[in-house]
Amino acid sequence: MKLFGLFGKKTDAQPQKSEKEYDEDELEIYSGMRVEVTNLDGRFLFVAKLMGLHGSQAELHQYSETTISQEEPFPVRIRGYSDRDRKAVYMEGVIAPLPQKKWSVAELKLCRMGNDRAFFRLDTNLDATATMFSGLAMGEKPCKLLNISIGGARISSEYRYHDGDKFLLKVRLLEDRLESAIFSQVMRIIEKDNAGFEYGCQFLELTDADQEQIAQNIFAAQRQKLGRS
Repeated sequence: MKLFGLFGKKTDAQPQKSEKEYDEDELEIYSGMRVEVTNLDGRFLFVAKLMGLHGSQAELHQYSETTISQEEPFPVRIRGYSDRDRKAVYMEGVIAPLPQKKWSVAELKLCRMGNDRAFFRLDTNLDATATMFSGLAMGEKPCKLLNISIGGARISSEYRYHDGDKFLLKVRLLEDRLESAIFSQVMRIIEKDNAGFEYGCQFLELTDADQEQIAQNIFAAQRQKLGRS
């Protein structure tokens, strides 16, 4: 994917720096980056794709179903994920509503990079299944979905999987929606004392439509969870 430098490109000759030492002229964002948007108080607003990046202006194409009653421009924080640097990317800007769940972005600036997870994760405790198509753990096995984001999930299982194992994760996030079936890969393993294993998993081979559907289901489940609290 072609990168579009907002403040210029990083030179290869520079030594690696820590999170706090990055300068603006060393950071890049690009059109097509998936982001989450919060207000300045940290309240989550919506998930979007950053599009039409040109200098300090861009558009946000909203994924999640959240409706925001706001007519005047207002400042926000925007957090995305750089596929190039494998880091969370933190931005700020001023957004204003456009038709068809789009937002204009002005005064966009890139603030810093971090090693933390890029996207909002919804904590859950849902019954799910993991289906392996080869190996000793082949077949469909029960598991628990502990949390989920647009890009991955954490599950618990009494069955032993290995780093790099690929499986089909099936879960119903909401009772009134269809079951989701997502091709996934084990990226992290936590062995629990007398309680099986927890696995950090990355979703694979997702189309834009797949990611949009996952985002919509996650935030519909979040609204339902908040409504019960």
